Amino acid sequence: MQSRIIVVGAGPVGLTCAALLAREGIATLVLEATPERGRDLRASTWHPPTLDLVDTLGLAQPLIERGLVSPTWQIRMHPSGERAVFDLALLAGETRHPFRLQCEQQVYCELLEARLARADCTIRRGAEVVALRQGRSAVEVDVRTAAGLETLSAEWLVGADGAKSTVRRTVGLELQGSTYPETTILATTTFPFEQHLEGLSNVNYCWSPEGTFSLLRLPSTWRVSLYPDADESIEAALEPASIQAKLQRIVRTEAPYVVTEMRPYRIHQRIVDTYRAGRVLLAGDSAHLNSPSGGMGMNGGLHDAFNLAEKLARVCRGEDDALLDLYVRQRRPVAAEQILAQAHRNRSRMQERNPAKRRAALDELLATVADPARAREYLLQSSMIVGLRRSQAIA
Repeated sequence: MQSRIIVVGAGPVGLTCAALLAREGIATLVLEATPERGRDLRASTWHPPTLDLVDTLGLAQPLIERGLVSPTWQIRMHPSGERAVFDLALLAGETRHPFRLQCEQQVYCELLEARLARADCTIRRGAEVVALRQGRSAVEVDVRTAAGLETLSAEWLVGADGAKSTVRRTVGLELQGSTYPETTILATTTFPFEQHLEGLSNVNYCWSPEGTFSLLRLPSTWRVSLYPDADESIEAALEPASIQAKLQRIVRTEAPYVVTEMRPYRIHQRIVDTYRAGRVLLAGDSAHLNSPSGGMGMNGGLHDAFNLAEKLARVCRGEDDALLDLYVRQRRPVAAEQILAQAHRNRSRMQERNPAKRRAALDELLATVADPARAREYLLQSSMIVGLRRSQAIA
C-alpha cells in the first residue's frame, strides 16, 4: 500500500507519530538510517503530562512496570545532604500520573515497535534518506539501502531524525542558538548510592565543592552526570582514573566503582525558525535542542508528536493543511519560551560556583517547598504541564 506519510527517524518521537497515525488508519512508513535500535545512553525521565499522553496509546502502564516511579525529586548540597525535595503528589488532580518515571527511552521504542508491527505501518531500518524533493501534492525522498538507491513518495513527510537531521538540512532550515562551553560525561554504575547518601530521591541535582553532578536512578543502575574539573581537558576527564576520582568524591569506596557505560556529550540551546517547510514537518530534536537539566528534551519531542499527528490525521481526512501552521504556532513558542528557557535556568543554577549564590538559591527553593501553593505552581511549570496547556490553548 502507498504510504500517505513518511516519518524519518525511528526514535521515540518518530515512532510515536507513526503509532498515532496508524491508529487513525493512515498508512505510514518509518525510515531509519541505523540498522538496529539504539541502545546507548539516552533520555530516561518521563514527566507526568507525557505519561498522560502515552496512556492514550495504552503504554503508560507497561512503561511503569519496567521503570521506577519517582514521587519526589531534589536539589541537594553535597556532602552536607541539605536538600530541597519537591513532592509531585501536589499535582494530584492536575494529572493522572503525579510522579516522574525513570525508564530508558529504548523500552518505550520496543513497546511502540511491537504495536506498529500489528498496524498499518512499516518500519525500514538501514534506510538512509539522502535527498528530498517537494511537489504540489507529494514529497519524494531518495533512500540509500544495502540494495542501492531507491525513490519513495508520500503526501507528507515528518522529520524526526534528531539533532543532526538530514531532513532539516535538506529543506534549508538551521538550528539557531548556542552551545554551552562544558562537556557532560554520563556514566552508569551499579553502585547503590541510595544506601550511602541519606534521603536520596530517584532524581537528584547536586552541588559539590568541586562543581556539580546529578544522580538519576533506574531499576538496576544509577546514571551519574559528571563534568571535567577546572583546566582538565575532555580527553583527560574521560580517562578511567578521572571517572573513578569523580565518583569517589561522591561516595568513598574501598573497591573501584563498576562503570558499565559512559559517553560524553555537548549541551545545546537551539531552535529552528519554523517547524514547517511545505510538505515537510519537523518534530523533536530535529526542531529544537535544549539542556538535559530537568529532563525535558524527549518529553517536549513527544508533545510535538502528539500535536502534529492529530493535525496530520485531520489533514489526511480532508481538512485544510493550514492546521499544520497551527502546529507550528502551538509548539514552537512553547519550545522557545518554556522548554529551552526553563532548561537554561536549570542548567545555570546548577553550574553556579559561588557559595553565597548557591546558598541563596537553595534557601529560595526551601522556601518554595515549604509553601504548598508555591511548590504546586513550581511543579506545574517544571513538570511541563503549564507548557503543554499553553500550546493547546493557542488558536
